Amino acid sequence: MEGRVLIVDDEPYILKILSFKLRREGLTTHEAVSAEEALEVLGERSVDLLLLDVALATPTNGFELARRIRQNPEWKDLPIIMLTARHLADDVRMGREVGAVGYITKPFSTTEVVERIREILEGPAGNN
Repeated sequence: MEGRVLIVDDEPYILKILSFKLRREGLTTHEAVSAEEALEVLGERSVDLLLLDVALATPTNGFELARRIRQNPEWKDLPIIMLTARHLADDVRMGREVGAVGYITKPFSTTEVVERIREILEGPAGNN
């Protein structure tokens, strides 16, 4: 699988484990620990998909970052998968409202994350 993924999570362990697993699958990864850092990375690098934690320990949470991304014409179609420890229906609804194409709850398996990314980047049949 090919592609560039920006992982945004304020937990270093999650960043490392996801980055390691995605690189083993052939993806290029970039990491950010805050919404502000994520915006910097997006301004400097082209990415194909964003893995975004909802509850960032910064002034800007994942939902607000997704809204900002959707407002920028360059990033408005960037696929976003939300990662969260919260399982509330309102959070899933809000994720959809900000344009997320997927919503994965923690704890998650890295295999689940890879499969979801593959579906998005390659299409369900893997031939896009």
